[in-house]
Amino acid sequence: MSKVEQANRYIDLIRVKSSECLLFLSLGKDSLVLLDLLYPKFDRIVCVFMYWCDGLSHIERWINWAKTKYPKIELVKVPHWNLSYILRGGLYCVPNPKVKLIKLANVIESMRIKFGIYYVFLGMKKADGMNRRLMLDGFVPIYVNNGLCYPLAEFTQREILSYMKHNNIPNPVRYGNKASNGLGFNLDCFLWMRHNCPQDLEIVYKTFPMSIRILNEYDLKNG
Repeated sequence: MSKVEQANRYIDLIRVKSSECLLFLSLGKDSLVLLDLLYPKFDRIVCVFMYWCDGLSHIERWINWAKTKYPKIELVKVPHWNLSYILRGGLYCVPNPKVKLIKLANVIESMRIKFGIYYVFLGMKKADGMNRRLMLDGFVPIYVNNGLCYPLAEFTQREILSYMKHNNIPNPVRYGNKASNGLGFNLDCFLWMRHNCPQDLEIVYKTFPMSIRILNEYDLKNG
């Protein structure tokens, strides 16, 4: 049985129980592959996008792409759970001790309550690292735990890329060459935005004004 057939088997086991699901859609490779697998099977798919900084044009383009390619999805944007730690601790902004710290589990539960959907799909893989492997090893044989579903658990990064190529799914934005490629407070992301979407960099500066140091320090060292 191929990894794709295995993933479809896991998904089908959930589909028998429910015609609707939640998908945490980061717009990275794994979540896009998972959306592509889920889309033909469920009558209702609510995609949850957790933003680090809302309103970035290059992210909005990907959201619009997803809505166009998969028109029956519902997509909701919510603050990333890690944003609560950033705002409360004052990372590149003024600390706000009134911000309540939350975790991914809190976001999942709030989305379940809001939409009345129990089953939640996440694109985590064992290949993502030792902690993920240890976590997912506890959910065999079908990688489901309290309604949290991980159909891509056995996939390697190479298999994810192969699926994308075979199914004409474009590669998402790549900010740098590191394995971890998400948007955040790192030099690769800020350089990419300066060269490709300077208007997005200005949005980030409005929310996190002290993050201007990231490029200023780079320019001083390389000027």
